[in-house]
Amino acid sequence: MNDSSWGAPPQAGYWGPSDQGSAQGAGPAGPAYDAHDAQHTRPMPIVPEGPAHGGDQDDDRGAARLSGPPVRDDRPAAGSYGNPSQKPQEPMPSAAQQPAPAPKKSAGRDLGAAIGVGVGLGAVIIASLFVVKAVFVGVVAVAVVVGLWELTSRLEERKGIKAPLVPLAVGGAAMVVAGYVRGAEGAWVAMALTALAVLVWRMTEPPEGYLKDVTAGVFAAFYVPFLATFVAMMLTADDGPRRVLTFLLLTVVSDTGAYAIGWRFGKHKLAPRISPGKTREGLVGAVVFAMVGGALCLQFLIEDGTWWQGLIIGLAVAATATLGDLGESMIKRDLGIKDMGTLLPGHGGIMDRLDSLLPTAPVVWLLLVIFVGSG
Repeated sequence: MNDSSWGAPPQAGYWGPSDQGSAQGAGPAGPAYDAHDAQHTRPMPIVPEGPAHGGDQDDDRGAARLSGPPVRDDRPAAGSYGNPSQKPQEPMPSAAQQPAPAPKKSAGRDLGAAIGVGVGLGAVIIASLFVVKAVFVGVVAVAVVVGLWELTSRLEERKGIKAPLVPLAVGGAAMVVAGYVRGAEGAWVAMALTALAVLVWRMTEPPEGYLKDVTAGVFAAFYVPFLATFVAMMLTADDGPRRVLTFLLLTVVSDTGAYAIGWRFGKHKLAPRISPGKTREGLVGAVVFAMVGGALCLQFLIEDGTWWQGLIIGLAVAATATLGDLGESMIKRDLGIKDMGTLLPGHGGIMDRLDSLLPTAPVVWLLLVIFVGSG
């Protein structure tokens, strides 16, 4: 019998006369009760050997098991010596028999902090977007510079790659402004000049590692500021603030749909070697949420837009946002880090928020130009 399941210490063998006498502290040798008392005794229930709940649950709790034949306890229950008709009390099950509660899913981040930071960032963006366009361009430029700082810092810390930050930061900010003032032509010219500045700036240091440093610098210039210029170019249209708002809303809605559906229903991994937390169910959630959001935004926010165009844009946003997230996950996995920074509680760094936005910006800009014109 597994006595630990019943809450009593295990008993070995039978209680003999000497044991009974020592338990009472006095009295003659021999049985502690007569045959009349014996008829009220009964064998203890037989409990099969092995864990009560299966698996290793009982082993983890340290429950004892007894082997061999079931143990018969011939002692009468406490208080029954003077009342032969009183039956022994049934032992109460212990806490070890109670099933363990199912583990709760964890969101993995401080959800309250994430929501608070997200609402704060949204308020700053909306205020700058609809008050003065130039202020929003400044917000984008600041985000680009901080993102470049995070990326180059992690590259140097983890890989020893010294992409020159000064020409990247200056050229990146200039790239965003050029995209807003001169459009795509200005963005390309600024990109070329930034790459040239990276090549020249790195020449002031020893030649060892030159190739990998300038390669990383040109990659950083394209990945962060150049892709961000398409947000500034969206803003130049007559309904520019609404276009940018549509772009931001659809990206956030796509990420939210992927998170909500994946966390609740996700079972099948999407890319386990790159990002184990992403699931196919989450991708479906991103597509559905983004397509519904796109239909609503194109119908009610964008002048001359229609709902079916919004479905196409929403589908494209779900695809590019997911690929952007996976791309940054690939970079972070190669670097051996979880987040690019710690600037935003509950989110990580600026680059951890730009990962979905950056590759989505040129796609939304292009589709809006095709559907409703450059404005």
